[in-house]
Parts: sequence; C-alpha cells; structure tokens
Amino acid sequence: MTETPAPRAPGVREVAAAAGVSRQTVSRVLNDSPSIRPETRERVLAAMAELQFRPNRAARMLTTARSHTIGVLASSASSLYGPASSLDAVENAAREAGYFVTVAHAASPAREEILAALEHLVDQSVDGMVVIAPQQRVQDAMASVSFGVPTVELHGAGDADGLAVDQAEGARLAVRHLVSRGHRRILHVCGPLDWAEARARREGFLLEAEATGAEGSVSREGDWTAASGAQIAAEHLPGRGITAVFSSNDQMALGVLHGARKAGLRVPEDLAVVGFDDIPEAAFFAPPLTTVRQDFAELGHRAVARLVALVEGRDVAFAEPVAPTLVKRESA
Repeated sequence: MTETPAPRAPGVREVAAAAGVSRQTVSRVLNDSPSIRPETRERVLAAMAELQFRPNRAARMLTTARSHTIGVLASSASSLYGPASSLDAVENAAREAGYFVTVAHAASPAREEILAALEHLVDQSVDGMVVIAPQQRVQDAMASVSFGVPTVELHGAGDADGLAVDQAEGARLAVRHLVSRGHRRILHVCGPLDWAEARARREGFLLEAEATGAEGSVSREGDWTAASGAQIAAEHLPGRGITAVFSSNDQMALGVLHGARKAGLRVPEDLAVVGFDDIPEAAFFAPPLTTVRQDFAELGHRAVARLVALVEGRDVAFAEPVAPTLVKRESA
C-alpha cells in the first residue's frame, strides 16, 4: 500500500502570494520591522491566519540572531503558591509579548545545582532570564557569576526597578487592620528567613506594631507549611493572652486555625487570624481567611516588559513596587 505524503505546511512563499506582497515583505512583518505600513502588515497577518502559517523559529533565529525565548529559573520550592503564581504570570506575559518560555528548576538549594540550571538556560540560547527564586542562597549564587544575557529577578520587598510586591506594606496592612479591630497583643507567625519575602513581612509587622503601640511578638521560623503553622500555634497560643495572629502565608495560617481549635479558641471571637497571599482556598477556610493579596499578573507583566526592553537595548523601570491589597473575610 502506497502512503500519501502529508501536505507541506504553508511557508513564506504561500503567505506572500496570498497577501499580494513580496517574500521580503513577509519577512519584515515577521521581524516586526517599523518600515512596514500598517495596512500591509494587517494584510500579511490576515494571510498568515487564513493559511494557518507558523513561522520557523530556527529560521527566525538565523535572521534576527535572537531566539525570542525567555528562560525562567525556578527554585525547588516553586510548587508553593507564590513562586508558582509568579511563574504562571511570567509565562502569560511572555506569550502576550510574542516570546516563548523555557523553564529550568534548580534540583536542590545547593549552589552547584543553581548554577547548573542557569547554564542550562543559557545553553538554550535564551534572549534573557527571569529568576523566580527568592532565597538568599540563589541571590548569592547569581551575584558570583555572569551569564552574558539580561536578567531580572523577582523577589523581596521592593527594589529600584519595581519588580516586587511591597511585602512590608502588606504586613503593615494586616497589622493595621487587626489594631483597628481592637487587638493589642499580636503574634507574627514567621516564614523561613532565607526568603526575602519572609524577612520583609517580619520587618513590616514590627514597624507597624511599633507605630500603633501594639505588643508584637515574632515566632520562630516556620517553613510555609500548615504543619509548621499548627506547631507554632501550639507553642504560643495557650495561656499567652494573644488575641490576634498575622501569618506570613496562608498555608501557615491554616495551621494556626487548626491549632486554635485544639487550644479551645474560637476564630474570630477569641482569636483573629490574617494570612498572606490569598490562595484560592483561603475563601473556603473555616472561617474564610482575611489575607493580603499579591497582584502576580502585574508582577509578571512588569518582569517581561523590563526584560524585553533590556534585550532590545532599552531600559524600563517602575517607580513603585506592586501594591498589595487586604482582602477582608471572617477570620478577623
């Protein structure tokens, strides 16, 4: 039996014929040349859509010396809500900007693994990199080498480029809300201090407690999990006179709710609880969790906009970090 060969996918020649332009004009449209008139560009794009034309990435690389690919370094903790949401936001923003995304996960927190993941991205001929790994050890590893491609980092409380959510302000929003509800003895369930976000949230908590005259205390470091939140609650809640808790993330806040029940405390009647992140499940905790929301979509948009500008020899910076918002529910 003779097999019929699959039809050849339409190429630049077919697009040019359908649009009534030269192949050079189609190439200029593919490469975003500013010399193409808008009506010609629209005609070529319409022909591409009609023919279901897909440009050859390898050919474009040869023409432009760019891969139109962004590399993303994600830490081994990227299954957590914050890093996972940041990664999703960067991927969506990159796609809207016409870039592909390739992701490398650091297999472990060891410096060698972090550098190996970065080298893997460079080997893929990425135009630039976004680093979503807010641990201090990752930042130290990044500072020790140069990879020759533009890089932006998403972490911390805020920086000169505005590529972070204002973590300290988010913590201050939480404390301010608790104080406004009459609470004076407030516990901060602290996150792992290797993370810039955890350090910034602790700092914001302490600053606002001092500013409002509240008696703020900080727990030992948790590890972002509900289990650690429950353990910390068991250590601090019984007999301490604490009436409110600000947790460094929502998962640990879930553990605090569990610990409060075991200690015979009702939420919010005996104990108010505020979290951080606004994970999708937070609205369905018992009771629904008051928490601080981060705008990950805006964060991803800013990261990609800045990186693309750097790739193109421009510079884009944002005057302020991304502002957090307090989501009021029934736990406080």
